[in-house]
Amino acid sequence: MRPKGIGLAAATIALTVITTTTTANAATRDDPLQTALDNVVKTGQAGAIAEVRRDGTTWRGSSGRARLDRPAPPPLNGRFRAGSVTKPFTATVVLQLVAEGRIGLDDSVEHWLPGLIKGGADDITVRELLNHTSGLPDPVDALVDDDGLPRDRWRTWTLTELAQLSNALPRDPNPPGTHYNYSNNDYILLGLIIEKATGRSFRSEITRRIITPLGLHGTFLPGASPWLPAPHADGYVTVRRDGRDVTYDMTALNPTMAASAGEIVSTTADLNRFFAALLGGRLVRPDLLRQMTSGDKGFGIESTTLSCGVEIHGHGGGIPGYLTIAFTSTDTHRQVALSINRNTTTDPSPAAMAFLNTAFCPDVHGHSG
Repeated sequence: MRPKGIGLAAATIALTVITTTTTANAATRDDPLQTALDNVVKTGQAGAIAEVRRDGTTWRGSSGRARLDRPAPPPLNGRFRAGSVTKPFTATVVLQLVAEGRIGLDDSVEHWLPGLIKGGADDITVRELLNHTSGLPDPVDALVDDDGLPRDRWRTWTLTELAQLSNALPRDPNPPGTHYNYSNNDYILLGLIIEKATGRSFRSEITRRIITPLGLHGTFLPGASPWLPAPHADGYVTVRRDGRDVTYDMTALNPTMAASAGEIVSTTADLNRFFAALLGGRLVRPDLLRQMTSGDKGFGIESTTLSCGVEIHGHGGGIPGYLTIAFTSTDTHRQVALSINRNTTTDPSPAAMAFLNTAFCPDVHGHSG
């Protein structure tokens, strides 16, 4: 998918710069990052927080409201549901198991999960799950209504139940491995394969292999717990009903509907720390990392080159109430993590992409320093 005064990349500033505002003021009016973040909120969102790291300098910003009924801004260290940013965590564990010889990239789904997927699971490989070329339909589509609201926000789903939902849905007619078709089912199945290969839950493996070693203290996989610990901004979904906007507070929900494809809770600082470690070669073997970041055929990573020539890798994530974008440059010197607590029928993605460009391309979109 796809901030000057208080600078993002001021080479002479050796300490972290923190800016928190809900309205423009003398201190932030000339800050391109803050302006870009405010523009995200102006699309109708409740609020947004971001952390930008560039060449040793960290900028943190907040805009809008943490709750619609209170003026306080979203907390800079707030936790949020990061949705599909879970996928790079799941892919990392799978590739660690590949490096350990416990999973093969060309192992079939049928080999690991016999009888689970009806028709053709022998022809779908772990590699094709990782790069979304399996052709399998997305069961999560059946769990939300036309407005994107969960049909049952409190239900607990198992990975097996989620995977079985796809058996009743139409499959991509293209042969596996030939056509990109983004599907949460791919990463639900990878969660099951992790569990089969290790004898432990995918939540346990992500925690012990990534979250704990990296000290990601604001990050966890909540399982069936619907509650988002403080500090956090509330997440909303606004839909059109009978000619008017109706807003639902979606902060509390059971995230097992997304599981190993989209369950994770995190912070902007933790996501930047994770992607710095991943792209810096601390988590995945070099040859597997190259495959992970190879564009359209990448494993759990979205890659793109911005207008200023900077290549970035990361992922976006959406879950009712929240939208997250986290990307890091190839050299890991530049990073952006952005969380939006949503409240609109308007798509904030263009403004979020403009924020990314402002952060990664300051010489083009506004000098920061």
